[in-house]
Amino acid sequence: MSRYVYDFAQGNKDQKDLLGGKGAGLAEMTNLGLPVPPGFTISTEACRAYLAEGAEPDVLEAEVDEHLRALEERMGRRLGDPHDPLLVSVRSGAKFSMPGMMETVLDVGLNDESVVGLAQQSGDERFAADSYRRLLQMFGTTVLGIDGAAFSDRMDAGDLLDAEQLRAVVEDFKAVVRQHTGRDFPQDPREQLRLAIRAVFASWNTPRAALYRRQEQIPDDLGTAVNVQAMVFGNRGGSSGSGVAFTRDPATGDQGVYGDYLSDAQGEDVVSGVRNTVSIADLAELDRSSYDELLRIMEVLEKHYRDMCDLEFTIEDGRLWMLQTRVGKRTAEAAVRIAVDMVDEGLIDEDEALRRVTGEQVGALLFPRFAPDPGRQPVATGMSASPGAAVGRVVLDSATAVEWAARGEHVILVRKETSPEDLPGMVAANGILTSRGGKTSHAAVVARGMGRTCVCGAESIVIDLPNRRLTVRGGPTVAEGDVISIDGSTGEVFLGEVAVSDPAVVRRLEGQDVDDPVADAVVRLLGRADAVRRLAVRANADTPEDAARARRFGACGIGLCRTEHMFLGERRGLVEDLIVAEDDAGQESALTGLEPLQRQDFTEILAAMDGLPVTVRLIDPPLHEFLPDLTDLSVRVALEDERHVEDEHDHRMLAAVRRLHEQNPMLGLRGVRLGIVIPGLFDMQARAIAEATADRIAAGGDPRPEIMVPLVASERELALVRAQLEQVVATVADERGITLDIPIGTMIELPRAAVTADRIATVADFFSFGTNDLTQTTWGFSRDDVESEFFPAYRDHGVFPVSPFETLDVEGVGELVRTAVRLGRQTRPDLHLGVCGEHGGDPASIHFFDEVGLDYVSCSPYRVPVARWEAARAALG
Repeated sequence: MSRYVYDFAQGNKDQKDLLGGKGAGLAEMTNLGLPVPPGFTISTEACRAYLAEGAEPDVLEAEVDEHLRALEERMGRRLGDPHDPLLVSVRSGAKFSMPGMMETVLDVGLNDESVVGLAQQSGDERFAADSYRRLLQMFGTTVLGIDGAAFSDRMDAGDLLDAEQLRAVVEDFKAVVRQHTGRDFPQDPREQLRLAIRAVFASWNTPRAALYRRQEQIPDDLGTAVNVQAMVFGNRGGSSGSGVAFTRDPATGDQGVYGDYLSDAQGEDVVSGVRNTVSIADLAELDRSSYDELLRIMEVLEKHYRDMCDLEFTIEDGRLWMLQTRVGKRTAEAAVRIAVDMVDEGLIDEDEALRRVTGEQVGALLFPRFAPDPGRQPVATGMSASPGAAVGRVVLDSATAVEWAARGEHVILVRKETSPEDLPGMVAANGILTSRGGKTSHAAVVARGMGRTCVCGAESIVIDLPNRRLTVRGGPTVAEGDVISIDGSTGEVFLGEVAVSDPAVVRRLEGQDVDDPVADAVVRLLGRADAVRRLAVRANADTPEDAARARRFGACGIGLCRTEHMFLGERRGLVEDLIVAEDDAGQESALTGLEPLQRQDFTEILAAMDGLPVTVRLIDPPLHEFLPDLTDLSVRVALEDERHVEDEHDHRMLAAVRRLHEQNPMLGLRGVRLGIVIPGLFDMQARAIAEATADRIAAGGDPRPEIMVPLVASERELALVRAQLEQVVATVADERGITLDIPIGTMIELPRAAVTADRIATVADFFSFGTNDLTQTTWGFSRDDVESEFFPAYRDHGVFPVSPFETLDVEGVGELVRTAVRLGRQTRPDLHLGVCGEHGGDPASIHFFDEVGLDYVSCSPYRVPVARWEAARAALG
């Protein structure tokens, strides 16, 4: 028989799958003997059963009743008792933190009778009335589905209302419930509890929660736990309050006490941003005893978890209670700093530090920052909630942010405070700016989790939504659409576009002398990553500049040098001449013009990567990509004919474009097929590579080129092209009087190539997996078309959680890669295997490539540090 409910003392921190993150944290703190209000957790299994059947499991109500009775006995009060009521909170708690995405209901158990008992028991009528209005407001929106706007904006100044005024608000809110639901607010405490539990279950599938899961790649089938806990009250006057704290600064990683505290408030007030908080340091002046106890608990938790902890607490009449702990979200800067500091403190080793920091966090450190300018003056300053630099046009609501971003605008979402309903706009925006809230507000927590730049609590900003503008007190007025720049590291807001500079990590990787603890930490841990990883990391680079940067960033070669990128700009005319040539002499003339240019390219790239492998992919795309658009050219020729202007070049070009026109060019004359149909093209490229290699040898260098033939589907195709390439290389070697050993391999980017890899391996020295084309041909997707057409709908319907062009489709493309690896090495155990498709720099995909035993991954130069880091994490497991 299934068991669905667990007392806090029956769990531990390792049971997040069953108890959710919040429940596991409450259980762990209870077992550590910390002051936790008692309660119980309804497991994620119960939620999954509810979502599957549309109703709670039959045994759940009896289990809840049993644990509720135990809680009542322990507290010495009954739920909703009219004389001395027990009140409970009902909170969600999924395995992964989803701040503000799901539901919470506080003060469950209050009704028209028990509110009188609460007032008598506490001796504070205002507190009792305030608690009741909170229940009505939260229950109405969360459980009964009433639009929050239906509840009066009067509560913006709720801390100024006296008991009588709050009782009037209670009556107003009860009328709102009656008006919108057709029934009175439920007075039965057990019914309140039952409905609140059901609402938390149902909140797992709200649109905002589903959007957040897609954004954070959290699986849809986990469900949420429900935590039912005895209420402790931070809204009982000046000796009470609620706060959120971190054992280290989640923005920078600095050691110390960080967080927000709000007197006479419940926890939702702190994170909602509706009132501006004070720092945890200020709590020392307000309540020294609670402050000292909080610091002791923070030290216990950090040493126990061996990580930075995020915790929530309430002080009730001078007594401290812990309501939550978890490993805290942090910025990329903080993640690296904390990991290294904890190594130095002996809490973890360097391998654990690598596991703690993701490649995506390392990647976030590689983005630009505002260039230093001592004379630049901000128009407003808030809290540095999530660092980085963001520039964009002001938008004042989520829908506008989504709309403008979709048309290519960079936008900054500016709000009084954000709520979960703003998530689509936050996802679309470059940065977020709020006039209220602190470092633990909704905006700050969500922005840090998504890696968005965020400034919170810029109090001088007044938002005028009806007139679509904002005003800075004592300063300028900014209209929606005007450009602003925000600095999430300092909290500063600037008018106009601010110039940016490379971050310290990049400058350090470039070899500059940089005094920066984050850069020091990244370089130190990258050294450890290189020591433990199995996968080598190469770069996709087509220019000497990119090759040199990739090497400085730690690349051990080039895995993909796209030669078609060398045919653009001024060289395009030579390619056009090759295509429109009507005889061998015309083709030979065009190729002769291209060869020295190609040779110079390869000479400089081989010099930048001296001593390291450089895999050169012969021209891959269809030739029509180098020609004018068919429609544009047809119109131009038609106009020339009307004016009786004879342009022989345009007519020859039009004939060539029509001759080469294909219904589906990505599946047409390209790749290896070009080498067979136009053999001189591949010969020219092979000669340029061989001569560049000879030049480098003559100059005392150590060039290590490899030639890659694209789009092979048959071993016969590769055999034909390989024979002609080997002949060209041999001819150059004879001419120069040297030995040239240039490996020749192929790109596996078609399903047929993957499943016949054992045969292709007989004529290939290496395989490089082109996962972009493999994805297109496996799914039947054209990347250029479908991503903007129906991918969002596919994600919404659960066909895939993330685009298969972003993270490798393990069940499809991954199985083809696995098959090709097995078959290829079965034929040639020494076959060198790598990947140079779009997934070569994706952290999740790198783990798969390590698992199947590839030798290297290749990615853009800026992703090289990320790939090095993730390759180490994959090796460590």
